[in-house]
Amino acid sequence: MPFRDQEAIPIRENIQVSSLVERLKERIKIELEPVAATGSADKKLVTEADLHRPGLALAGYVDLFTYQRIQVIGNTECNFLSNLSQEKRLKAFEKLVSFDIPVIFLTNNNTLEQTLLKKAEEQKIPVYKTRYETTKFMFMLRDFLEDYFALQTMLHGTMVDVYGIGILISGKSGLGKSEVALDLVERGHRLVSDDVVMLTKKGNVLLASATEMNKHFMEIRGLGIVDVMSMFGIRSIRYQKRLEVVLELSLWKDTEKINRTGLDHDTVKILDTKIPLIHLPITPGKNITVIAEVIAMNYLLKHYGYDAAKAFQKKIKKHISAKKSRSDMPRRAVEYFEGDFE
Repeated sequence: MPFRDQEAIPIRENIQVSSLVERLKERIKIELEPVAATGSADKKLVTEADLHRPGLALAGYVDLFTYQRIQVIGNTECNFLSNLSQEKRLKAFEKLVSFDIPVIFLTNNNTLEQTLLKKAEEQKIPVYKTRYETTKFMFMLRDFLEDYFALQTMLHGTMVDVYGIGILISGKSGLGKSEVALDLVERGHRLVSDDVVMLTKKGNVLLASATEMNKHFMEIRGLGIVDVMSMFGIRSIRYQKRLEVVLELSLWKDTEKINRTGLDHDTVKILDTKIPLIHLPITPGKNITVIAEVIAMNYLLKHYGYDAAKAFQKKIKKHISAKKSRSDMPRRAVEYFEGDFE
């Protein structure tokens, strides 16, 4: 399969503090008020998604101080500083900002006295203030940074949302991946991306999207470029979807093995994440669209605890264990026909 050989796109190495603040305001709607040394934000770089609360550093223990991370000062740190004498408070904060910290965020509308902010100005360490409480702010900030620094790769295929299940249709060019996706869209499902699919790893989840160039456009061979959103409306597209199943289309003669029972579960590893893989050989008359819908519904059944293949296997084992005579096999599924004259 083409996507098995794909390598991760080089990870972004850093982001300017000024750019980070701007994106937090615009995309996540976090209100940030500049407090000190914001003119240095263009020169300061954030290089990792992890955050740090400098409680121990303010207390004087800096042997393991991860100063290169974003520093978040909340109620605990501010209360600790307020309980120190003026001299000790200034000394503690001065020791903190002596490190090359990229940025300091004050949460819960906390403020620092001017003498402390002056020290941050002198060391050219940007300080911003937000009304969000510490835990919520750190969650939103870390989520944004994990996305920004996430592993990504680019695959050849077509990504669709079928009954809420993200299916990547893959296979060689010319097998009809786009046509299957178009048929699914016409039946009420949603297109994520055609031909080129961007995958981003967040935690243990792969999120799929189109590129800026190909979003909601499709190429149908013999017809040309189709604008799915203009043709079918906003309900026909999604800008992002979690990848849950890979459906590999292939010619019958090229298929090495075919799963007849569904008891064997193949997987494919993308960005070190295992995704269920279904091999589907194409033959004349086979309705791939309906099969894709069945794949999605079967995945939902398994997700909620019902596996048809295992249920059928259990039924066979139970029948064998009953040691019925050959004359009793096979038996009708209906014990008595009540007079169906249709």
